[in-house]
Amino acid sequence: MEFLIHFHLMAAMAWIGGSIFMFVLGVSLRDKSKQKEVYPNIGPIFGYFEIVSLVILLVSGILMADDKGLIYALLEGDTSPLGTVFFNKMMLVAFVILFTIIHFVVAFKTNGKCRTKLQNFLSRSSSLMVLFLNLVVLHYAIILRSML
Repeated sequence: MEFLIHFHLMAAMAWIGGSIFMFVLGVSLRDKSKQKEVYPNIGPIFGYFEIVSLVILLVSGILMADDKGLIYALLEGDTSPLGTVFFNKMMLVAFVILFTIIHFVVAFKTNGKCRTKLQNFLSRSSSLMVLFLNLVVLHYAIILRSML
């Protein structure tokens, strides 16, 4: 099972690195016409790439957690430092998934179309939350790995 950490780390690099890249792209492309040229073309490709990365993260994470007995600890409500760190990470991962779903629904529904103010708000705020939460999840992953 130790080989799974390699898949998990590569998927995490793609997932978090992709979030950072898209954030920088969004901040640096201020011209609306350039945004309309770039996002409809790279958005769907990037979205599918990120979905694959997220699936690899989830599958490898679940398998590693099960191998280390963390799933059982989570279900039993383990309040040890390890159990607490794992619970916190899983709660953050759940929010990352929620905000990712919100972002993807809006992004795919409105790709190449004019967005309403609400759709724009939901897309941008969920994307920003995914970026922020990814960094916090990474922090918990480092702590968790050092505890194991």
